[in-house]
Amino acid sequence: MFVLMRWIFYAMLLLAAWTTYADADETVMVKSGFMSLDGRGNFAAAAAGLAATPIQVDSTVQLSRSNQETLEVALQWGDFRAALNYFPLRLSGNGQLTTAVQFNGRTYAAGDSVYADLKADVFDASLTYYLLNLDDTPARLQLGVEAAVKAVHVSSTLQNLTTGMIESTSATLPVPTLGARGRVAISDFIGLTGRAGYLAYAGNHFLDTELQIEFSPLPGIGVYAGYRLVDLKLDRSGVLLDMSFSGPVIGGFVRF
Repeated sequence: MFVLMRWIFYAMLLLAAWTTYADADETVMVKSGFMSLDGRGNFAAAAAGLAATPIQVDSTVQLSRSNQETLEVALQWGDFRAALNYFPLRLSGNGQLTTAVQFNGRTYAAGDSVYADLKADVFDASLTYYLLNLDDTPARLQLGVEAAVKAVHVSSTLQNLTTGMIESTSATLPVPTLGARGRVAISDFIGLTGRAGYLAYAGNHFLDTELQIEFSPLPGIGVYAGYRLVDLKLDRSGVLLDMSFSGPVIGGFVRF
């Protein structure tokens, strides 16, 4: 699936470049950045017919921050904005169990030392329609509704450092979100952009919010910095994840 999504990124970039060549009024943006997110919450793994024990992050296992790169390709076409975004989440760390834990049908005893590893790959395809789109004046203002579908692949691993036992589980599911996107800027020199999307269904939910300041000292080239909050609850194929991730983002972009 990840190879397919990568080729979709490439195809969208080629399509966006062709569209820009055909119509100079359209804008393509390619962003590459870095996120440093702190994780809070709990995770678990349930085997068929067996209960699972939520493992608390920080109180049971000390997980490192997720320091990962991000990529976004976006096409502005009149009042519409289409975008593909990819960001991974990676957390791992050690801890000592204070109580017995059931993970993927196996028992980890109280007092055992464990190593935990959490991974999530998120592919986000979004479409925005700007209800207000003043994008061709010195003072620019855009405000619209945004629908997105996030393909989330989650995996979790728990290794017993005392006995050597190791269990892993993974799941993939699509999560739709609905929200808003806005931008306030002085030409393309400096601007403030924000987005928020959320949806809950069948015991799952996904909240994705981000605020960025963009600075473009040269035409078509710029840098950005901001803050991102991702809150998700996933329960699929024995994988249970109820966590929030938050922290700063930085990066650069090109427009053409």
